[in-house]
Amino acid sequence: MSKRIQLRKSVAACLHQNNSGSFSTKATRKDILLGFADDLFDAGIHLTDIRQIKAKHVAKVVSHWKSEELGAGTMKNRMSAVRNLWRSLNKKEVLPTNDELGIAKRVYKPQFNRAIFNPDFSQITNYKIRVALELQRLFGLRREECLKIKPYLADKGTVLELQPTWCKGGRGRFVPIRTEEQRYWLAEAKKFADNKNASLIPAGKNYAQQRYIYEKQVQQIGLSNPHGLRHAYAQKRYKELTGWEAPINGGPRAKELTREQKTKDYQVRMLLSEELGHSRVSILNVYCGK
Repeated sequence: MSKRIQLRKSVAACLHQNNSGSFSTKATRKDILLGFADDLFDAGIHLTDIRQIKAKHVAKVVSHWKSEELGAGTMKNRMSAVRNLWRSLNKKEVLPTNDELGIAKRVYKPQFNRAIFNPDFSQITNYKIRVALELQRLFGLRREECLKIKPYLADKGTVLELQPTWCKGGRGRFVPIRTEEQRYWLAEAKKFADNKNASLIPAGKNYAQQRYIYEKQVQQIGLSNPHGLRHAYAQKRYKELTGWEAPINGGPRAKELTREQKTKDYQVRMLLSEELGHSRVSILNVYCGK
């Protein structure tokens, strides 16, 4: 049995002993903490029992989350589950506060437009990474999703089905396949799949190793934050569905919309929050402005 599996089993055992909360709360907590166990390994902390965890390990995982560009809200939610586990383990060591860990307060108002439109990927030397980036751009995917995606399984004809195990927080979703360009790069992705269960992570490599290659490739072309590809996707889709530019691109602000436009604006934001894999419509303020 691998160390990773041993660690996950120890988390499950601790959760079985700490059975407080509703069914939904317990299920969410379990998903988060099993993901936390995987994050420990991805951060280079190879424990076999969660009871071995120390505050320095938690701090290192938080640094790992930041490198993954997780939002402050997501990190706060995860830390809430970690603190619950910490208390159940009766740890004597004091766990740092969110402020001490450098987790910022939730901000839903964009400070600037982070969208990356029309990027030049021609200098990407690893073609599999190029394909992953194109999928990230065209379907509004996160970095983890564009690497873990299994193109044969995901392609449902008119929609791209993202399975929970590929997605942040285990939140699977559907993204419409609307253009020939999307269809072209999905076909390119399938060329790398040895079988219908294969992802864009080569055989013999794990996600952390492929992510390292991804990061090196985007750094070489000066792309500091590929998350901006998701911002561009959201803004394009907003204009496509509403008929006007997003506020962050000079479109009308909420107070300038008519009653009918406000209804449409809200409906589109609800739809896009689902396409992007978010649970709150307010997150669209970050992508599109308000």
